[in-house]
Amino acid sequence: MTHAAAPSRTVGPARLTWLHTRYQVLETLRVPVVVVSTAVFPALIFTVFVVPQAGAMSPLAATAATAQLAVFSAMSTALFTHGAGIAEDRALPWDTHLRTLPVGAAPRFLARVLMGAFFTLLGLVPLVALSALLTDATVSVARFLEGLVALLAAGVPLLALGLAIGYSLPAKAALALAQVVLLPLAFAGGLFLPPETMPDWLQSISVWTPTRAGRDLVTSAVTGLDVGTRVVPVLVGWAVVFGAVAVWAIRRDQGRRFR
Repeated sequence: MTHAAAPSRTVGPARLTWLHTRYQVLETLRVPVVVVSTAVFPALIFTVFVVPQAGAMSPLAATAATAQLAVFSAMSTALFTHGAGIAEDRALPWDTHLRTLPVGAAPRFLARVLMGAFFTLLGLVPLVALSALLTDATVSVARFLEGLVALLAAGVPLLALGLAIGYSLPAKAALALAQVVLLPLAFAGGLFLPPETMPDWLQSISVWTPTRAGRDLVTSAVTGLDVGTRVVPVLVGWAVVFGAVAVWAIRRDQGRRFR
C-alpha cells in the first residue's frame, strides 16, 4: 500500500511579510501603554508647546509646527520601536527560533519597517486632529500627501539609527540610549520650537542634524516653502552613516548568535 505525498505549500515573500507585520502589530497592540505613549506623546507636546500660542500663530506657522511634531513622532517610533524594541526581541527565545527558520531575514525586516510606519501614522491621528481643532493650521490634500511622502523620506536615517541601536546593545542599554538621544536630537532639530528662535551657535549645529533636515523637508512639503539645498545631502549622509552602522551591528549579532 502506498501513500500519496502531501502537497507542498510554498508561501511567497509578500505573504510572509504580511504575516510577520500582522503578528508584530497585534503583539504591540496588546500592550496598551506602548500604544498610548506612541499616539499621545506627540499630541501632548503639541498641547503644551503649540496650543497655548495658537492665537498668535499664523496658519503657516501652525502648519509648520504640526509638521515638525510629526517628525518627532517618527523619531520616537524609530528609537523605541526599532531601537529598544529590537534589542528586547533579541533577548527572547521566540526571536531566536524565528531566525533559525529557512525564511530569510527580509520578510521580518520589512515587517518591522511596516509596523513602525503603522505606529508613526497612528501617532499622527491625534496630532492632526488637535491641529485642525485648536489652531489655524491648514493644508490641501495634495500638500498633505506630499507631507506623508516627505515624512517617510525623513524617517529613513532615523530608522537606520534605531536599527543600529537595537542590534548593537542589550535591551536595558538600548532603552537608555534611546531616551538619551531622543530629546537632544528633537531640540537641536527644531522639533519643539521654531529654529529661528535658536541662538546662533545652536543654529550652526542644528542644520547638520538629521532631525533638522527631516523637519525642513516635511515642513517644506506641507507649506510650500523653499526646502533649501542642504537638506537632502544631510539626510542622505546620515542615512548612509547610520545604515552602515546598522549593517555592521546586524552582521555582528548574526555572527555571535548563529555561527
